[in-house]
Formats: sequence, C-alpha cells, structure tokens
Amino acid sequence: MRERLEALRKEAEVAIQAADDLEQLRDLRVQYLGKKGELTAVLRGMKDVSAEDRPVIGGLANEIRSQIENLLAEKETAEREAALEKRLAAEAIDVTLAARPQPLGGMHPITAVVEQIEDIFTGMGFVVAEGPEVETDRYNFEALNLPQDHPARDMQDSFYITPEILLRTHTSPVQVRTMEEKEGQVPVKIICPGKVYRRDDDDATHSHQFYQVEGLVVDRGIAMSELHGILAAFAEKMFGMALETRLRPSYFPFTEPSVEMDISCIKCSGKGCRMCKQTGWIEILGAGMVHPRVLEGAGYDSERYTGFAFGMGPDRIALLKYGIDDIRHLYTNDLKFLRQFQSV
Repeated sequence: MRERLEALRKEAEVAIQAADDLEQLRDLRVQYLGKKGELTAVLRGMKDVSAEDRPVIGGLANEIRSQIENLLAEKETAEREAALEKRLAAEAIDVTLAARPQPLGGMHPITAVVEQIEDIFTGMGFVVAEGPEVETDRYNFEALNLPQDHPARDMQDSFYITPEILLRTHTSPVQVRTMEEKEGQVPVKIICPGKVYRRDDDDATHSHQFYQVEGLVVDRGIAMSELHGILAAFAEKMFGMALETRLRPSYFPFTEPSVEMDISCIKCSGKGCRMCKQTGWIEILGAGMVHPRVLEGAGYDSERYTGFAFGMGPDRIALLKYGIDDIRHLYTNDLKFLRQFQSV
C-alpha cells in the first residue's frame, strides 16, 4: 500500500508539471482526487491493511492528497498568470502612437439663425416662449380668427391627426396660449420659435416641415410705428448692414391691418439683381396689428389694449444670409454642404 501511494505521488507530480493549460489541470484533479479517482481507488484497499499500519497509511494518504492539491493550485495559478500575460501582450496599446483625429461638428445654419434671432429680440426685451407641435383646432385656427371655410383649414394644407388634432401650421398658437396664461395682464412681449408643418410639395423654396419665429407685443397704446421700428432694427442686426425697409399692405386673418415687410436687397443694395428679381427689394416677413377678435378671445379688452404680431421663416433668412439657393440643402444632412458653416 505504501509503495502504491508513493508511486501515485510521483506519477501525479510528473503529470501536473507536464500539463500546459487549465483544462488539462482540471482533468488531472478529477483523475487523482475525484470520487472515482486513483487516490480514492488506492484507499479502498485500506480494509486489507493491518490495524497497526492503518494510521500510518492514512496519514501518508492525506499527505499525498494535500501535496497533489498544492501542486495543482500552484500550477493553475502559474497557468492563469501566463494566460493573462499573453492576453495583455496581444491587447497592448501603443500610447505613443498619434491619436486619430476626431472631426469637430459645427452649428447647423438654421440653428445659428434661430439663435441669432433669439439674441436680437431678447436684447430688445422679448421673452422666448414655446408650445406643443401637436395642436388643437382651437388654438391653431379658431382662436386666431380663422373661420371654418378659410383655405388654411383645407386638408390639403394641414396634417390632421383627428378632426380636432393636427400638427401646427404656424407658431401662432403659442401667442394665444401665452395670452391666456397672462389672464389679461400686460405687457406681453414674446417670440415663439419652433417647427411647423404644412402639406407642401418639397422644392427649392418650400418644405413640408420648416421653422418659424413669431413675435407678439400687447400693451396699452401699441402702434404700427413701433412694429416698424423693431422690425427695421432686427433686419439691420440680422444682416449686419444698414438696410432700407418698407411695409406693404397684405392680409392675415389674425391681424388688422396686415403688412409684409421688405428689405433692400442685401446683394445689390437695392439696385436690382437676380436675387431680388431686379426689383431691389426682398420680402422677409409678415406682420400686423393683432385683430381685436384674437385679443378678446384670449381675455384682453380690445378697447384698452392693442398689440402687434409678426412672423418670419428662419429657413428663408438662412438662404438669404448665407447665399443658399435651395432650401432642400438645409434638410439633406450633406456633410460636405454643412462643413461650410462650421465657423458660423
């Protein structure tokens, strides 16, 4: 029995030292120390050992078991460390290599124009107001004095979700919501930037989704002359040059009287060119005095208070400001096109 145990010790030691991966070591552990392993098989013969030799043989068996376990543990540790070193060597990163250049983004031209518009008007005391893009018929049409038979209500012009819910066609509903929140208090002095939606065919000058910035002022004694003065100051700051402005009569259901504002052509300074179609003037926005019905519907006494409103398209202003000839360039995510505006 002693000789068999000593032979088993040497055999296990040689096998463990020869193993070169963790899987082989797991197999050797089962082979020598498992329930059906070789050491257990040897110990089954203890019944044939004399009573006085059993303690000696038992102690030797425990010693060999411990020795095999220690050898296996040391070898497993060594194999794990070797595997880790191999993996680290394979995954090594040369920190001395030059880093890959990361391209820097730039501000989108529409975003740049909207932020500039906000900066100009907040500098004149306006507050930026926002509202939902999914609107009710009441706020989008009824409260803005658009009767049921108005063309803007036609299904061909608006994206309806239900007969009473639609994607807003302008940011004017924000004006009504703000006046209602004010509960008849003055002054009201806001601009409302945001996306709007109309069922237009996309072409060089139209898009089914575009941006709009509208403004509203309500107080005592507000006159058309103040509207003209604020818009003239805005145009000069936006385009960075002294510009002539003019107001032309127009029609909007929510303002009376209504006007459109033109600026002298920023390319030819009013002399006439292709951009202004030889007229010397370029239209940039619509405006007017808030219709008394709109004021009354929002809780304001139209005998005591007056106001003006205006609306402009940042998309159109971006086309003029940066000399872009097709509005679709603003929405196609062409990186070659957009990189021109990284310094904007």
